[in-house]
Amino acid sequence: MFPTIASLGVPYIIMHMKGTPQNMQDTPKYDNLLKEVLYYFSEKVQKLRDLGVKDIIIDPGFGFAKTIEHNYELLNHMEEFQIFDLPILVGVSRKSMIYNLLGTTPQEALNGTTVIDTIALMKGANILRVHDVRQAVENVRIFEKMQECRNKTI
Repeated sequence: MFPTIASLGVPYIIMHMKGTPQNMQDTPKYDNLLKEVLYYFSEKVQKLRDLGVKDIIIDPGFGFAKTIEHNYELLNHMEEFQIFDLPILVGVSRKSMIYNLLGTTPQEALNGTTVIDTIALMKGANILRVHDVRQAVENVRIFEKMQECRNKTI
């Protein structure tokens, strides 16, 4: 797929996932989750850059071949992905890492989604993939205001 992306000159979102969609959740296991995910991106991003792809977005793949613990470990270390100097996409909207932890349903996971989106923004996420657009826009506006005020000298 990488040569096709390069020849078309289109942006590419590269998401981490171990296995295939059919088996990724069977037994997700990592010796060192963060190290493995960062290595995955370092290899793939280099291959894309070698082919001349310039618009690359990385997505840690929350919920893809990861347990609840894996997802929160990645969230806790989100700032590490800034080493690639690429936009970071986070897609946690109403995912099982939220509703399973809280003992609710996807329909009741909006508050948890907002909390995790906020944490992700604070840790360097640039793009949020969401189901609830109005609430996410409000979240981003509040976050941006906070950043604006933080950057002002008092």
